[in-house]
Amino acid sequence: MNRLLLALMAITVVVGCSNNQVTGRKQMNLISNAQMMAYAENDYDTVLAHSKVVTNTPVSNNVISIGKRIVAAVEQYYAQQGLQAQLKDYKWEYNLIESTEANAWCMPGGKIAVYTGILPITQNDDALAVVMGHEIAHALAEHGKERANQELAKQGGELALQVLTAKQSTANREIFRQAFGVASEYGVILPFSRKQELEADKLGLKFAAMAGFDPRTSIALWERMEKLGGANKPPEFASTHPAEQTRIAELNKQMPEALALYNAAKKAAPVKK
Repeated sequence: MNRLLLALMAITVVVGCSNNQVTGRKQMNLISNAQMMAYAENDYDTVLAHSKVVTNTPVSNNVISIGKRIVAAVEQYYAQQGLQAQLKDYKWEYNLIESTEANAWCMPGGKIAVYTGILPITQNDDALAVVMGHEIAHALAEHGKERANQELAKQGGELALQVLTAKQSTANREIFRQAFGVASEYGVILPFSRKQELEADKLGLKFAAMAGFDPRTSIALWERMEKLGGANKPPEFASTHPAEQTRIAELNKQMPEALALYNAAKKAAPVKK
């Protein structure tokens, strides 16, 4: 009975939830936003200190310009939803890092990095804005905090499993442990990651369009990504990211709304190309 009680206490770490008003989903709330932003700011400074940051060039200035336009769209969107108070602790920063890695990211709190290795893939400002909008959306949807909470909950579940199987043989405990690991990885963490990616695609496309960037470039972008991926990618069910064709299909579903936002942005303030 005591072991069962301890196990249940370990499992209850998953019940603390809050509602994310941007995504509309409930998220575990074991780590505060303040903690995540503090960690992120420290990690961002560490990354910059150990990277070759490109400054005062046409390309780096363009990254900053695109980022500021998307953030202005985000602030507009949040104001429309009455959620502007949620952005008060964001300290937006944009940096271009010289690297062959095709990557970009935004940490909790608005710390953004774009790697030069992704520029040959984006090829133009519109596609780069789609990528940056996607990464900014990850931060706004608190996906980093969500993943951290999932890991904490997984650790709690593993502790509970150890308690419940304490009287089993070593061989049986190992079978339970492996089964739990597979179930949690493929049943919870990876699918949630794919959901997060599609969520960021949807929000990021909206923010880029509101900032006056053509959302239609997202389709060609992911077609290029698919060609670069080759045949050695894992199947979709075992990947943290959706298959490119899945992303393209979902983006096409969002395209009418995104185009309406893009056309409204152009009408309000024509963008010079």
